[in-house]
Amino acid sequence: MAWIYLFIAGISEMVGVVMIYKLHKDRNWQSLVYLFSAFGGSFLFLALAMQTLPMSTAYAIWTGIGAAGGAILAIVFYGEPKNFYRVLFIFIIIGATIGLKLVSPV
Repeated sequence: MAWIYLFIAGISEMVGVVMIYKLHKDRNWQSLVYLFSAFGGSFLFLALAMQTLPMSTAYAIWTGIGAAGGAILAIVFYGEPKNFYRVLFIFIIIGATIGLKLVSPV
């Protein structure tokens, strides 16, 4: 169950990052509510995951999901540049995240 919590935390982190951009762009209270809700959910599910998983593994995977996912969402939905090196490093983050999962003791 901890891995599911961690995945939900990572997805919530991605949504939170997008909401930072949306709040900067729109400046309305709905974006602010979504931002706090997304990051609140992210921290809640990270805390639940860390009841079972080691902190170092949980935090690194949570950060990796948020960073790679945020970059992918920015490329797909917001027209940020997509070039070979950007995609390569996103894949490195994803590979490292999967690697941490595979070598985790739990």
